[in-house]
Amino acid sequence: MKRSAAIQFKAPPPTIALAASRRKKQRERAAFLTVMYLFMAAVAVVLLFPYAFMASRSLMSGREVSGLPVRFFPTAATLEAYQKFFSGGSHYMRYTLNTLKVLLCNMIAIPLSASLVAYGFAKLRFKGKGLLFAAMMGTVLLPGVVLQIPQYILFVSLGWNGTLLPMTVPNFFGGGAINVFLLRQFMRSLPKDLDDAAKIDGANALRRYWSIVLPLCVPVIIFVWIGVFNTYWGDYYSPLIYVRSSPDKITLALGIYNETTVNAPTINDANLRMAAGVFMSLPPAVIFFIFQRQLIDGIVMTGIKG
Repeated sequence: MKRSAAIQFKAPPPTIALAASRRKKQRERAAFLTVMYLFMAAVAVVLLFPYAFMASRSLMSGREVSGLPVRFFPTAATLEAYQKFFSGGSHYMRYTLNTLKVLLCNMIAIPLSASLVAYGFAKLRFKGKGLLFAAMMGTVLLPGVVLQIPQYILFVSLGWNGTLLPMTVPNFFGGGAINVFLLRQFMRSLPKDLDDAAKIDGANALRRYWSIVLPLCVPVIIFVWIGVFNTYWGDYYSPLIYVRSSPDKITLALGIYNETTVNAPTINDANLRMAAGVFMSLPPAVIFFIFQRQLIDGIVMTGIKG
């Protein structure tokens, strides 16, 4: 038989084809990541622009802020607004002090009370534990606005209206089902042998909670602390309901609203309003950048055991 005159092409060796395929995938991945990073950078610029605009205008004089045309950068940067904010004649420092009182109380009460309740659900055995836990988690489904009227009537009947007590005392009883759930999930992931060893040594339930379980819960407690800070630092709704009639008890969020709208400041105080906004937004941002790893670890660790 005569050999065919057609030219026969041989397939490249498998190693060469595999290397070419890998290079193609690397190029595709690099192109995809480039597009994604550019898109994320554009979104970041859009999201950061209002804050940068506010910070820039807080460094302007009052007349420059209210003047035309609108400027993004100050002609001559000045700390006039911040000097007014921190001056003794300003109401903002009193608002800040009231906010810090609420924060300090809740950042102590909520982790302690929530961790104590969570320890009972995670480590102790008693009848009806599952039913009680299900009932507690069922409260998460209730919209907060549904509870506002009953709570308001209760606090008014107790004589707490016009004080900071409605924003502090209830948090001594668990601080919310979500905090209890997060701490319970973390406690269930702890080795049972630690609890058993403490029992053998004669430690009661309260001693085991305080000396063994609570120190091990520091990562998730930091997570709860950050949530408490963000909630009560910018809380506007609760002060509006309970302390609006008591100017000496007003917190920062409500105070900024009052100073910028209700009290009708002059147009030359616009830079002061911008400085107040910068001051209020700065602490949560700083805390997030410092504790972002703890935030991520807290979310991961609370889901270790179902």
